[in-house]
Order: sequence, then structure tokens, then C-alpha cells
Amino acid sequence: MNKPPKPKQKRGRKSLKDMGDEAEFVELPSDEVLGKKLYYSIGEVCDLFHINPSSIRYWETEFSFLKPRKNKKGDRFYNATEIKKIHLIYYLLRFKKYSIEAAKDYLKQHKDDTDVRFELVKSLQQIKQFLLALKADL
Repeated sequence: MNKPPKPKQKRGRKSLKDMGDEAEFVELPSDEVLGKKLYYSIGEVCDLFHINPSSIRYWETEFSFLKPRKNKKGDRFYNATEIKKIHLIYYLLRFKKYSIEAAKDYLKQHKDDTDVRFELVKSLQQIKQFLLALKADL
């Protein structure tokens, strides 16, 4: 009648170690691919980042620069620049593990050079993936 003990579950976000492959840096499609469509629905954006729509809607309330276009029905539509902003927020919150307040402060302090830094991080992540693939082939 002894039941095996349940594994202890942690609350909150998973650590990068626990996430394993999930913790990979989310790679956005190129500007040419993003530019093929004028607007993306919230569902399509959520599929890009593997997050819930409620997360994006919450980020809209917290980050004033994130303002998607809405139709009369209230559906949200995001253009390529909005998706890039979401990508930056996603990176700060999920990958760098900043809190909402810390991410806001970071964006205020580095208003001018945030885009440059983020592009550098993206290119370094691509180089890292290439080197890991090269290492795996050896």
C-alpha cells in the first residue's frame, strides 16, 4: 500500500539547466521573411516565442512602447518592429532572467544602445550555434 513519493515540483520559472534545449535563444526569421506579411496575429507571435498570449498582453501593460494595432473587434496585430520589441523583452525576461522592473530599468538606461547590444548578442548566439554544430561533427 506504499505509494512511491511524488517528485518535488518547483514553483516559478525553470532554471536554464532544467530547461535544457528549451533554453535556446529564440531565433527570429530574417527581415525579408518578417516583411512578407504586414501584420501577424497574437497567435502567430506566440508560436514564434513559445509563450502564452496572456504573457504578451501583460507585457503590453508593463512596457509602454509595445503598442500593437487593434481592429474593431479588439484583435491584436503586430508588425515586424513590434515583433522585434517583443523579442527584446523575451530575451531580457526569459533568457537573462530579469524581473519586469529590472527590464524596464535596463531599457531606460540603455535606450540608445539597446538595439546595437541586442544585435551583437544575436550574432554571438549564431556563432555559438555554428561552433557547437561544428564540434558535434568532429
